[in-house]
Amino acid sequence: MIGILVFVVALVGIFTKFVLDPDSNADWKAQLTTENTQLTESLESAPMLEAQKRLLQERIALNEYRIEHDLAPIERDSLWGYMVDATTFTGIAALFTIVIAAGMVASEFSWGTVKLLLIRPVSRTKVLLAKYASTLLFALLMLVLLFSTSFLFGMIFFGFSGAETPYLSYSNGRVIEQNMVTHIIELFGFRSIDLIMMVTLAFMISTVFRSSSLAIGISLFLMFTGPQIVQLLSQYDWVKYILFANTDLQQYTTGTPLVEGMTMTFSIVMLLIYFAFFAFLSLFIFNKRDVAA
Repeated sequence: MIGILVFVVALVGIFTKFVLDPDSNADWKAQLTTENTQLTESLESAPMLEAQKRLLQERIALNEYRIEHDLAPIERDSLWGYMVDATTFTGIAALFTIVIAAGMVASEFSWGTVKLLLIRPVSRTKVLLAKYASTLLFALLMLVLLFSTSFLFGMIFFGFSGAETPYLSYSNGRVIEQNMVTHIIELFGFRSIDLIMMVTLAFMISTVFRSSSLAIGISLFLMFTGPQIVQLLSQYDWVKYILFANTDLQQYTTGTPLVEGMTMTFSIVMLLIYFAFFAFLSLFIFNKRDVAA
């Protein structure tokens, strides 16, 4: 799994470097000026929601700041652009970690080795927590590996030119410059939330139903279809209580909430409730299950 992840990161770097047409920022100021003109016309003519207006206004402010301070947009074929794209590979890390989590407990029952664990002078709770901690450590390993290899291959393929370029964000009516490394780490952090919740779900299913195939199937199905289902149901207010409506905390920093009125605090509370439910169900079933047969 580790080899596949490194191979995919390297392959995308090679593809970006030698196959895709390089980004051309030679006349980026004219491009941003034209874009701002079009966005301003859209604001004045086209009817839109208040949230959409706010997004367009933020985009205009960011473009104006770049032009005024001579800060070119980040190119795709650059170190930072490549690393930002690499954050999407957390889905691969999640897939591999789900496979590990799904077999962590179920395989002990299918092989019959669970008896050898439970006859030891250690409580069932400690056994289960140790297995879950091992799963999370594997997930952390995959994330650290993804970050380090994307930085390494980015340096090899694209060099360190433009490393001083800041990330621009818009907050409280003004543009803020942020260190790019900090921004990329934040992206990994936001994307890891979905990873942790899906891994916890797979671990719970593995513990409750003792079936790794069921845990893998359900978890992967929900990971790929859950956000789409939530989008289809976004016109209903009750959709905000669904797990997948809250796993993307980045919607509060770079976009608009899925449902009007949702806040980051609300989503964090919902995630904690789901996490506690998954953990309680796993512990309760594992501690009560009869393994004599």
